Amino acid sequence: MTLVKPNRPQFLSLVSMMDEVGSGDCISIGGHHFARLPMAMIRELAGRKLADLHYLSWAGGLPLEFLLEAGSVSQIDICFSSLDIFGLAPRFRKAVEGGAVPMNDWPALALINAFRAREQNLPFLPMQKPEGSAVSDRCPALRPWTDPVSGRDLMLVEAREIDVFLMHAARADTSGNVEIYGAHALDKVQAGAARKVLVTVEEIVPVGQLNRDGRGVVISRNKVSAIAEVPGGAYPCSCLPYYTNDWPALRKLVEAEVLRDAADALGNAVPDRLRLAAKAPRAAISADKFLPAAVPMDAPATIEEVMAVRIARTLDNNSYASAGAVSPLGNVAYRFAKMTHAPDMIITTLSGGHVDIAAGPMSLSLVEAMDVDSAVQLTGGEDTYWVAYQGGFVTSEIVGTAQIDAQGRTNTLEITKPSGGILRLPGQGGMSDVANMHRDFVVYVPRHSASALVETVEVVSAARGIHDEAARIAAGYRPGDVMVFTNLCVFRYDDGAGQLVVTEIMPGATREDILQNTGFKVLFHEDCCPVVEPTHDDLYMLRHHVDPIGLRRLEFVSARDRAAVIDDVLARDAAALERIIGDNRP
Repeated sequence: MTLVKPNRPQFLSLVSMMDEVGSGDCISIGGHHFARLPMAMIRELAGRKLADLHYLSWAGGLPLEFLLEAGSVSQIDICFSSLDIFGLAPRFRKAVEGGAVPMNDWPALALINAFRAREQNLPFLPMQKPEGSAVSDRCPALRPWTDPVSGRDLMLVEAREIDVFLMHAARADTSGNVEIYGAHALDKVQAGAARKVLVTVEEIVPVGQLNRDGRGVVISRNKVSAIAEVPGGAYPCSCLPYYTNDWPALRKLVEAEVLRDAADALGNAVPDRLRLAAKAPRAAISADKFLPAAVPMDAPATIEEVMAVRIARTLDNNSYASAGAVSPLGNVAYRFAKMTHAPDMIITTLSGGHVDIAAGPMSLSLVEAMDVDSAVQLTGGEDTYWVAYQGGFVTSEIVGTAQIDAQGRTNTLEITKPSGGILRLPGQGGMSDVANMHRDFVVYVPRHSASALVETVEVVSAARGIHDEAARIAAGYRPGDVMVFTNLCVFRYDDGAGQLVVTEIMPGATREDILQNTGFKVLFHEDCCPVVEPTHDDLYMLRHHVDPIGLRRLEFVSARDRAAVIDDVLARDAAALERIIGDNRP
């Protein structure tokens, strides 16, 4: 059977619908991080003897891990791949480091516009150059182009068609329209670029019942090929408004020796606690529901707390902050600023899907539902780029990096090991684009060392390629700062020096510490001073109201200690979840 996109999609079983995916297909996956991933479809595909799949999607993550384990993937085209708080994706690393599977790194805007061009039946679309980044050289769809009207140097990105797009959604109606609840990820533009769109949903409802509460978006039935009703089809990932993420189950899954066996053991049976969590009133998610703070109040400020508060002080009431992929410290800093000195700032989370959220406590199990409920607007990743990023509205997107050099160029792609092999890193996500688009390019390095702060990075994943104020204005970007925060100091890019310069020194650090642990020539600003430490009130707000489960710790512990911190974070999250849903059980 070969499905097209009729006006009325077919309703099939999951097994029958997966017959529409064949060896050699180019596939793309919907959802975002651990939200709305089509896990039932991925499990089914991983059990089939498919070969030569071309994986073309924004993220790799868990779906790509399954398909690599099954030996089904022969080509990878992505922007990013990690397992969120659980770290690097091991099967992805093994496949790419060993050269077993060829891979192309894409700027996020290039991928979005490649899909958009196909959706609009165009051969290509123009886009801003990711100035300063080498990623455009690693993307096969990009080529330089000068606009003959304005004279601007841009890039053209070629259209890319998806053979089969797999997505999970909240519900469909009996005519085949599909509702996505909450953040849209790239699902809308992926559906538009795909020949076949296969969808699993939690339930099928009568016509007229979709998006009744206004928190979703509907993909019309003429863009959908087939639908299967699969309750729990995203589990152990989330699918709002039905259930939230099962973090303990996700941990077991990502640490399993054989993913598909572990996933089959989990099945689709969603625990009641997750369904109750999805419906918990936002007012019930308060600091008093959490265990005593992970760091006692009589303890001095930890370095991650000093860095979070200092980063927050770069934000004010006119800030527009975007929480990018897997940046706990940035997320903590944003929420701290909004709860204290910058109540009017705008925060968007889930890579822009939740626009202008209210700042509540960090909770793994509840934060997505809380942000969906409070967001002023719910959008997709393409909307984030076209409206917020390219328009120059975003002031801040604070991200971590593995390597940075004297010019503020970052590397999150790959590093040469002492043995001579390659250590594959997660990727740049959208950093290559936004390093220039955002007013400020702010990066943090949790462990300051000569191997992290180097003279010249091996590969430039992202960099501020346009520094000059007049040039930034001419390109449609706001002038701003390049800043780097480490556990030893704060750097700011100095145009006169042409490099990063130390402007502040962290508590307990010395100039000698910085000199000995930096791989490039260190310059100290003439007004270099100590970082102002958090006050008692700052620490109380941070520990009790912003991040009571201590998520901020994860980026600052050694690999040896990381498992114990994850244990503690998950235990605190589970305890808070039980208290909150306990008060709201039927």
